[in-house]
Amino acid sequence: MPGNYPDKIRTLPLFDGRFDAYKLAANGADVLFASYPANTAIPAHTHDSDNYGVIIRGELILHMDGKIQRFGIGDWYHVPAHAEHAASFEVETDEIELWFAPDSEV
Repeated sequence: MPGNYPDKIRTLPLFDGRFDAYKLAANGADVLFASYPANTAIPAHTHDSDNYGVIIRGELILHMDGKIQRFGIGDWYHVPAHAEHAASFEVETDEIELWFAPDSEV
């Protein structure tokens, strides 16, 4: 799997979803170390989790609430639970995502 993650992160289980990621389970949340090849597009969808992420390489183009926002290295973004959104990546991109379970207390 691509991505410039430390060897220890690469020993984590793989996420079974629409993109490549290593998954670190946490109480009330999942932590994903995700990688996207250039020209990846994730179609519009929703999910039950409240998601936060930070871009560590490349750029996320987030389509949500009728707006298109770009997030680069060091930028944090938030996708609320049940919000319809889509994502695209014009360049190879890595990010760390925190997926908080509904009603989790963190």
